[in-house]
Amino acid sequence: MTAIDRSSTVTGTVAVVGTGTMGQGIAQVALVAGHPVRLYDAAPGRAAEAAASIAARLDRLVEKGRLTAADRDAARDRLRPAAALAELGDAELVVEAVVEELAVKQKLFTELEEFVTDACLLATNTSSLSVTAVAGALRIPGRFVGLHFFNPAPLLPLVEVVRGSATEDAAADRACATAAAWGKTPVRCADTPGFIVNRIARPFYAEAFRVYEERSADPATIDAALRESGGFKMGPFELTDLIGQDVNEAVTRSVWESFSQDPKFTPSLAQRRLVESGLHGSKSGRGWYDHGPDAAPPAPHTAEPRTAPREVTIEGSLGPADVLRELIEEAGVKVVGEDDPAELASQAGCVVLPGGARLLLCDGGTASGYASSGTHIYFDLALDYRAATRIVLAPGDSAAAADVDEAIGLFQALGKRVSVIDDVPGMIVARTVAMIADFALDAVARGVAGPEDVDIAMRLGVNYPGGPLEWAGRLGATWLEGVLDALHYAYPTGRYGPSTALRRRASAEEQVL
Repeated sequence: MTAIDRSSTVTGTVAVVGTGTMGQGIAQVALVAGHPVRLYDAAPGRAAEAAASIAARLDRLVEKGRLTAADRDAARDRLRPAAALAELGDAELVVEAVVEELAVKQKLFTELEEFVTDACLLATNTSSLSVTAVAGALRIPGRFVGLHFFNPAPLLPLVEVVRGSATEDAAADRACATAAAWGKTPVRCADTPGFIVNRIARPFYAEAFRVYEERSADPATIDAALRESGGFKMGPFELTDLIGQDVNEAVTRSVWESFSQDPKFTPSLAQRRLVESGLHGSKSGRGWYDHGPDAAPPAPHTAEPRTAPREVTIEGSLGPADVLRELIEEAGVKVVGEDDPAELASQAGCVVLPGGARLLLCDGGTASGYASSGTHIYFDLALDYRAATRIVLAPGDSAAAADVDEAIGLFQALGKRVSVIDDVPGMIVARTVAMIADFALDAVARGVAGPEDVDIAMRLGVNYPGGPLEWAGRLGATWLEGVLDALHYAYPTGRYGPSTALRRRASAEEQVL
């Protein structure tokens, strides 16, 4: 991440326009950082209500020991609601957090320019509109930036500092320095649809919804796979219920439309139907899940206990799952097979079960695709097989119940819960991680943000268990390319075609080998 020169930090009055949840959060951050804060809302009385709400939050911080009573009192003295835009004339920074409509934002900022000084930094918190387009109507567009906070703003550390086409270096530098001074972690990005997080995160939701739409697994099992095998904090179904299906679907649709309806960003029809039905998640009482007072927690499909095989054969390399050899041996299951490192590296491997079925790491295809060469069962990717508490299996159509029982028993012997899903290309974690990593590589190649900023953004903005570029390094571009090529073969729509950036990286890997 680029070093931040704090000498250009905003030190004076900060004005926040729009006093909804996000506006109040941003105002609280600036207030606690020591700034005089002005609150304005077009709706009469809203700014005063927001000031009272922020004061109550400060009281709770004192109760929790996170703020002293003296600092709270000083912060209250610095907070002032404004009845008109003209009262924001002394602001050094104005942050807008109003409705996501371009015309509304443009009108607001053109009016603001009549009252603030030419040195005032202007910023929008938009998550889906073009920063360049908002600034297009301004007299001085060079001082305009995107400052995209994440909700709740007082708690989440990430701020995307978005540079529009006309944004001057000094304005972007000042925005970064100010966010850092507020205790946030700023990342720089170009003005492209979705910026960093909302662009790269789309597959996390889209791939899960697609697996569900194909009836390969239910929402609770998909969520459990991504949490317990992928290492994500929440699954996409529970997370979108928390965010709001209407909000999440609107962002997805906005990014898709901004990319001229590129199939890589196609929204989910199933999610659209939820929105149309008013099932917006926890705030409406139901979304993917029932959030009523008597609702039972969603339960993933988990296999009943099976007997572990006494011995398995491992042929070749298991690639990103090679650690399974150690885990199997540590569990007391005898492993036989080729131990020569050169031989292991030279061939795609599998675990051969006593009954003859072959366990393979998902490669983007289907286990049934091997029907002419015996019985195959795929297991899904885990970003950390030691830490994973669940493994997902997808048996091919020729797999007998006894074959599946042996596979279940093997992973249960490793201390893992096991879910069995229908045989779908790419399974759950493998297709999700491959797509996210490819989106990240493509974003860097297109100049959206630097590699370090991308990984920081995805870790801090959406709590990913690692950075997508870090995953690409660990899993290998060749493996990722293979998964996406197989998915592209299964779904030849362009959605899964690997990016040029991934293909170049895979080619470079192969040349080294």
